Amino acid sequence: MTAQPCTILDRIGNTSIIALRHVVPSSGARILLKLENENPTGSMKDRMALAMIEAAEDDGRLKPGGSVVEYTGGSTGVSLALVCAVKGYPLDVVTSDAFSREKLDHMRLLGATLHIVESDSGRMTEKLTKDMIEQARIFAEAKGSFWTDQMKNRDQLAAYHCMADEIREQTGGRIDGFVQSVGTAASLRGIAERLRHYRGDIRIVAVEPAESAVLSGGPSGAHKIDGIGAGYVVPLWQETIADGIERVSTEDAMGMAFRLAREEGLFAGTSTGANVNAALRLAEKLGPDATVVTIMCDTGMKYLKTFGARLEAGARS
Repeated sequence: MTAQPCTILDRIGNTSIIALRHVVPSSGARILLKLENENPTGSMKDRMALAMIEAAEDDGRLKPGGSVVEYTGGSTGVSLALVCAVKGYPLDVVTSDAFSREKLDHMRLLGATLHIVESDSGRMTEKLTKDMIEQARIFAEAKGSFWTDQMKNRDQLAAYHCMADEIREQTGGRIDGFVQSVGTAASLRGIAERLRHYRGDIRIVAVEPAESAVLSGGPSGAHKIDGIGAGYVVPLWQETIADGIERVSTEDAMGMAFRLAREEGLFAGTSTGANVNAALRLAEKLGPDATVVTIMCDTGMKYLKTFGARLEAGARS
């Protein structure tokens, strides 16, 4: 039998894991970073996009010749655009000017049609998230498209169960804590569920923007950490998922993203900066004999203009 030729989708997953060396204190736990920037679009969202589309193909919600709709801050849209380009599905993406221009351009280059919802001065808010969701619902009904509806879609959890299996294999099962920021909550929930299957006492920490810390009981607010902090308690969130919730400000998240680039040679986005900030806090609590794993969610190449503007502003001040 002749083997089927591979596609770029076969390169999703099986990403590397490395130890941070310089941004970590000498007295804390070892911190390992899962390099999801190695996925084809440079983001962990490739995993969930493929899982959502293939599950819908398998059960008939998405038929040959069909089309797809989603609302997204960018990374999910880019990942869906990749999957839909390979599989031949037209994709409509409801997004916003609040998100990085690089992500919007990447979606367009992969063939997606974008529908832009204006933001409040480039900030992410609860109203913006819900406006985007409503626009996606309207498009899906009008066009008869399959709506992936990432905030409610449980099909993506299987992708993160697989990611947890990778982490366990790469650490040899030596993992005492796991830290991940919350967007849809699917990655934290899926990975935590599977890691707890292997070790019930593992410490799971969720991360949210300090400016909009709704999961930990704070008020909804505006922030600029792409991909996380919807501004309300998202449907896939469960209070039992995490043992603790860490609040990280946009300023601290961006500062850590810059430190990772300069001190570790890792060019990541702001959600990764938030993850590492929270992982450092957990590492100090667990002590030097423990191992903490967190995620490099995507590549900093998705934020070049945003980061460049920040550097220029800093040089002028």
